[in-house]
Amino acid sequence: MDIGALIRRYAAASWRHRWKALLLAWLVCGVGWIAVYRMPDVYQANARVYADVDAILGSVLRDIATDGAPERQVETLQRTLLSRPNLERVVARTDLDLRVTDPASREALIERLGREIRIMPQTRSLFRVEFRDHEPRMAHAVVQTVINLFIEAATSTDRQQMQTARQFVAQQLASYETQLRAVEQKRAEFRARYIDLLPSDSFGGVSKLDQARGRLTALRGQHEDSTQRRILLQQQLANTPATLAGPATGGGGGGDPRLATAERNLRDLLLRFTDQHPEVLATRAMIAELRAQGARGGGGGGGSSSAPRAAAGGGAPNPLHEQLKLRVLDSDSEIASLERQIRDVEAEVERLENLLRTAPQLQAEYVNLNRDYDVLRRNYEELLSRRESLQIAGAARTDADRVRLEVVEPPTVPLTPIGPNRLLFATGVLFAGLGAGGMLALLLVQLDRGFYTVHDLRKLGLPVLGAISSARPVRRAGAAVAFAAGLALLIAAYGVVVAGGPALMAKVPNLVARLIA
Repeated sequence: MDIGALIRRYAAASWRHRWKALLLAWLVCGVGWIAVYRMPDVYQANARVYADVDAILGSVLRDIATDGAPERQVETLQRTLLSRPNLERVVARTDLDLRVTDPASREALIERLGREIRIMPQTRSLFRVEFRDHEPRMAHAVVQTVINLFIEAATSTDRQQMQTARQFVAQQLASYETQLRAVEQKRAEFRARYIDLLPSDSFGGVSKLDQARGRLTALRGQHEDSTQRRILLQQQLANTPATLAGPATGGGGGGDPRLATAERNLRDLLLRFTDQHPEVLATRAMIAELRAQGARGGGGGGGSSSAPRAAAGGGAPNPLHEQLKLRVLDSDSEIASLERQIRDVEAEVERLENLLRTAPQLQAEYVNLNRDYDVLRRNYEELLSRRESLQIAGAARTDADRVRLEVVEPPTVPLTPIGPNRLLFATGVLFAGLGAGGMLALLLVQLDRGFYTVHDLRKLGLPVLGAISSARPVRRAGAAVAFAAGLALLIAAYGVVVAGGPALMAKVPNLVARLIA
């Protein structure tokens, strides 16, 4: 069977069930249009709010006080405005709580408010608040309540947060102060117990043990220097004669003044230099030469008479020898004093080292105490600076509102609904009715067992010789006109529904009820 024959068969069979399809289309369209115009109207209330941010005060407080950026405060308000506590306030301040019958309905109402209250930023500081409801006054009340909550949050939330921050910082300061005092007391007790072993600020951060060790090292060095000095003095004393030779006279003449001057210079040099100094050696050589000259001159001038005079006169005491003896005695007393001090300091060092051995973890414990003290003190000082910053920021928020909200477009009670789009729904119902009628016709064609073509007869398995046309053709013009009129009436009803609107549809249920009665 070709496609053309199949199409003709379906067309003939569908034509047979045309009135059923048309009736279903009328039924679907009628019910659908009534449902569309029975849908409640949706009213939308909206308002626009401008957030005036005090940028000048913010620039003044930057790096001086703790000051949250006002722009971020506005963003935070936008994000937290539709939180559950705020939505519950909206329900409580409007008549929406009258729609609540049980906890489930209250939960559904709060979820609906969270979805349908829309806060849309239009610019950085201007945003729009919208809400839709079936009652115009309710839509207006919800938008007005949201704006009121927004203003309250802008004026009170920031100061509440500031007060909370102040309380938190005050509590932390009190806690850190208590801990700091406890650590200071423990640190003081520890220092008092081990004062000899711990570094002291009065000694430049050096402990008494280290100080005693340094002093012992210094005393030993001084002792070694004094010992070497005494050895040198003893050598000088051994090389210096105890007496000086008498003056050489010949025929009543006096002593050589050059020898006296050289000996006086030698005494001065020995007070400043050692015996091996070049000037000392040169002066000694000169004195020896002068004495040798004096001895030669005395031997040639007097014969046997000079010897008795020298023996009778004797040698004069050498003052340099006496000075060296005194210096040796002073050196001995100094060495004895140093040895006594060394013994005392060694005993002190030994005592402190024994005390240190009894507390091997002393230094580690002291370091831990200092670390804890430094951490607590640093945190405490930082909290003090934070408290000052909070005080400055709090004064700024008290004297000036950082974020000032201005309602640019206040909400009004809407008079014209914005939905639902009944024209679109009515058109959809029309196409749905026509589609339902067409589907019914196709379904009935599939269930129809009538014969519309020769091919349908041949499916029975009987021999079919052919087909003849009717002598009087069926007049289908009237039926086609009637069917077209039915479709036209359906489309006209669609036009009436679209044009007549809710007033006509509101009367239809009453009219149907009267017809049924």
